[in-house]
Amino acid sequence: MFYHFVFPLREYVSYLNLFQYITFRSAAAAVTALLLVLIFGGPVIRLLQRIKFGEQIRNLGPESHKSKAGTPTMGGILFLGAVVASIILWGNFSNHYLVILIVSTVLLGTLGFMDDYIKAVKKRKDGVNPRGKLTVQIGVAAIVSAAVFLFPSNPGECTTLYIPFIKRAITDLGWTWIFFSIFVIISYSNAVNLTDGLDGLAAGTVGIVTATLAIMTYLTGNVKIAEYLGIPYIAHAAELTVFLSALTGALIGFLWFNSNPASVFMGDTGSLALGGVIGIVSIMIKKEFFLVIVGGIFVFEALSVVIQVGSFRLRKKRVFKMAPIHHHFELSGWPEQKVVARMWIIGIVLAIMGLASLKIL
Repeated sequence: MFYHFVFPLREYVSYLNLFQYITFRSAAAAVTALLLVLIFGGPVIRLLQRIKFGEQIRNLGPESHKSKAGTPTMGGILFLGAVVASIILWGNFSNHYLVILIVSTVLLGTLGFMDDYIKAVKKRKDGVNPRGKLTVQIGVAAIVSAAVFLFPSNPGECTTLYIPFIKRAITDLGWTWIFFSIFVIISYSNAVNLTDGLDGLAAGTVGIVTATLAIMTYLTGNVKIAEYLGIPYIAHAAELTVFLSALTGALIGFLWFNSNPASVFMGDTGSLALGGVIGIVSIMIKKEFFLVIVGGIFVFEALSVVIQVGSFRLRKKRVFKMAPIHHHFELSGWPEQKVVARMWIIGIVLAIMGLASLKIL
């Protein structure tokens, strides 16, 4: 909103013209969010310790994780708060895609906060009732999907589907796209939640994805670049670059406290919102299947749980030593830091592969 007060003054102060550039505001938003997390990280962690918002470790997890019990959780409020504050300074709120993304992030973050609160304060390890949690997620995803469907940035592209390496749309789903969109948002929200099991794993891998999506939103929102690359032009996508840049900066700052050994966990407060963000952005810019590549870590993590549960129910046998897959690697003898580092490396490779698909075919 600061943008709306300052930008009109460009007629009197010439350098305020900088505010019209997405690149300038994105860089400023990233630095602002990063600094806010670094400045307020310590006080927030001490506050969480004081009010005893400590992590409850599930008995089903690896034995080595028992020592993490009591580590402050709900750290998601730290970087989500930094992002919202940064966007208030640098965001253009006349862009309805940005508003949709902010509101949905807050709603999913609130759902996660309630889940963390019940676990930490009420000492109920399962948190919010799973059916109730899913219902809220479906509700948020349905509202977002309906809003994008009814008020699309590019009506001709709203319900189309694109696959990486193929320049033209493979199909147009029509109104059934809403159900597809809901599935995408919920899937990534829960997939990131499953990935958040090791110090720095979710924050690092999501940071790689948000940085990649920031590049994509900028390219998609520029008509000349979009035409050159042969990707759908979505006018309102450019402003999402500011949000994603702020989120990337905030996650980098959060890693300062969340890297092994973690001083704070993001909890469901952070993971549910982060997964929702990347899912929502992907449906807004028509990169649902692009996200399957770039966010392959989350797909892999979620599939490992599906395979494990399905195999045990059908064959009474486990495929992995423990699911999600990062626990399998831990129990196979990999140190936690090595699992996280290797997952980050894979995430970076997948991001490069995704970006490489832009000018092929």
